[in-house]
This record gives sequence, C-alpha cells and structure tokens, in this order.
Amino acid sequence: MKPIANLIHVGDVEKALRWYQKAFPEAIVANDEGFTFLKIGGFSLELVPSDEKVSSGKSGSVTYWSVSDLRAEIERFRKLGADVYRGPMENGNDIGMCQVEDPWGNLIGLRGPINKNRHSDS
Repeated sequence: MKPIANLIHVGDVEKALRWYQKAFPEAIVANDEGFTFLKIGGFSLELVPSDEKVSSGKSGSVTYWSVSDLRAEIERFRKLGADVYRGPMENGNDIGMCQVEDPWGNLIGLRGPINKNRHSDS
C-alpha cells in the first residue's frame, strides 16, 4: 500500500483550487470525468466541498510535505495568505517542522532543514 490522495474539504472549491495551485506550483491540474484535482508526482490533492459530514478545518490528520528550506517555505506560504499554526520546531539533526493553515482552516505540514540561527515562532 502507498498513499495516493489527500482530500481537502473547503467551502469554495474553485477558489481553493487556485490557491493550492499557487501553494504547490509543481502540481499539474488533472481532470477525471469532470472532477478537477492537482497531481504532484503520483499523489493527488483533491479539493472537495465541505459539508455536514466533513467540515473544513483542523480536526486531526495533517499531511507533511518535505521541503528543502523550511523557513523559506513558511514565508512563501505566509505570502499566499496562510497563517503559521504550530512551530516551527526542531525535531533534531537540524530538521524542523511547522504547520500552516490555509484560508479554509485546513493544516498543511512542512518538514525540512531549519536554520538554527533564526528565532523560532514556537
């Protein structure tokens, strides 16, 4: 088994699709029988409408993305309108992690090298 998709529940699918395209510029827009989603390698980000069963927002699982420069990615996400939710914090071996919040309240995890000489937001 391997993970193939992450469903992200949002209030406005079209707006979220545009935002996530900016957040993940390497993503390719794909369409399968009228369902538009983003492909990153063999993994899909599927933006779906939130509803009474699954709302948007923080409620448990967070997908973490490997980045080459944690602080640079945090700043890039901030410029896109994401808020830092948790971190950055160091995990050891100069690797850090941080969670940023998209405009719909969902969390995106970032993990990668952290510059120890800078101040932490944790």
